[in-house]
Amino acid sequence: MNDLKKMIETVINENREALENISEEDICRYLEMIIQAKRVFFVGVGRVLLSLEAIAKRYAHLGIDTVIVGQITEPAITAEDVLIVGSGSGETFFPLGIAEKAGEIGASVIHIGSNPDSSMRQYADLFLRIPVASRANKRDEIRSRQPMTSLFEQALLLFGDVTALLMIQKEQINLEDLWLCHANLE
Repeated sequence: MNDLKKMIETVINENREALENISEEDICRYLEMIIQAKRVFFVGVGRVLLSLEAIAKRYAHLGIDTVIVGQITEPAITAEDVLIVGSGSGETFFPLGIAEKAGEIGASVIHIGSNPDSSMRQYADLFLRIPVASRANKRDEIRSRQPMTSLFEQALLLFGDVTALLMIQKEQINLEDLWLCHANLE
């Protein structure tokens, strides 16, 4: 069981370091963009998409109108909306195409990723960097003992909950009121 405790400590410490190294200025700008948006769209693939779906659900509990790109009831994106693109590398084909299209329509684009020099840079109004190990293999990336891009996906998920708490505080949302937006057909 010593190995179990060491692995738990590794995952927690890596996530703490990743979250503590996100720019506070970028987080403030991110929050302003989310709060001012009519709707917030999310796009990603794989495990990143799973983290984004959890963030979208949490933000929906706060009363934010959230949409996962590709869902059957997806409305048209407009210039009043924000698209959040999750892509560690910033090179994933599908999110790149969606970000380009959203920008052409006039929506604001936020890229949450690891690689500041990615192709996504040309489409993003805000790049929010989670500076963890990626395929870009930058010298300043936080290294992880976990496989592949696990740390990015975990930190992204936790970032969503941290920013939800910040919005609750900023907007002075009563925690009991969140249940009004929670699914009730369960």
